[in-house]
Amino acid sequence: MMFGLLKSGLNKIRKAFSRTRSVLGDRVRDLFRKPLDEETLDELEQILYEADLGSSLAIEFVQHVRKSQDPIRAMKHYAEEILHKPPHVQGKTPAGPLKVILIVGVNGSGKTTSCAKLARLYKEEGKKVMLAAGDTFRAAAIEQLSTWADKLKLDCIKGKQGGDPSAIIFDALNAAKARGHEVVIADTAGRLQSKTDLMNELAKIKRVTEKVVPDAPHEIYLVLDASTGQNALDQAKIFNEFTPLTGLILTKLDGSAKGGIILSIYHQMGIPIRYIGIGEGAEDFIPFTPEPYVDALFS
Repeated sequence: MMFGLLKSGLNKIRKAFSRTRSVLGDRVRDLFRKPLDEETLDELEQILYEADLGSSLAIEFVQHVRKSQDPIRAMKHYAEEILHKPPHVQGKTPAGPLKVILIVGVNGSGKTTSCAKLARLYKEEGKKVMLAAGDTFRAAAIEQLSTWADKLKLDCIKGKQGGDPSAIIFDALNAAKARGHEVVIADTAGRLQSKTDLMNELAKIKRVTEKVVPDAPHEIYLVLDASTGQNALDQAKIFNEFTPLTGLILTKLDGSAKGGIILSIYHQMGIPIRYIGIGEGAEDFIPFTPEPYVDALFS
């Protein structure tokens, strides 16, 4: 049973990264049928760049290949080496019984859906989970999270469109403490007028969470649409300026040729990739592990 589930998960990952593999792994294998001269290495650098590894990382991969007798193995080894480096940041271990996770990101990234799918994973672990519909700037986000909560049989605290996100999250935390919940996952606004608005809103939410749960938030996850490639990296840098991120969630990897962005982001920022979205279903949201990802790209 467990072997079957594991095999199913690996097959999903391979399928999700099939387009990235066609722009990266398959082209690289074809390329290495030619002599490994400077022209071939230049072509390799271009292939890596087109798979959204970024120019500096593409050059580093080429240097590793240049010194190797087995180019594919060298690339896989270096990819795993990057992803196994200790992260620059990590979340907090809750001092009390309640864990608080803030989910941030721009509209259209899959942020609100990721809140619900993450809640499902915690519920499957036997945790009592509450959702907080803190993206009050979009009526659709409130309704979407509420619908997911009903589907997953989870409590969800929500308010009206245009309401104060901090007040919603404050109410959710108090309700969670009163009802004995173990995890609160809070959605936040995906579109504010300026970077200053974003910074102020997130700072206010953090102050409010600390009033109810002094060591919260324990995790701040940024949701990124992987299909946007290097734009996702730019977003991560902007959000990380305003609030120290403890993890990333990359969505829409199924059908995207931009899967190399995972390597690029971790290499540049050292923020761990916590979860990936590889399909529309709730079950297509899984914890990220390096080996299946690297195998899916290069095997």
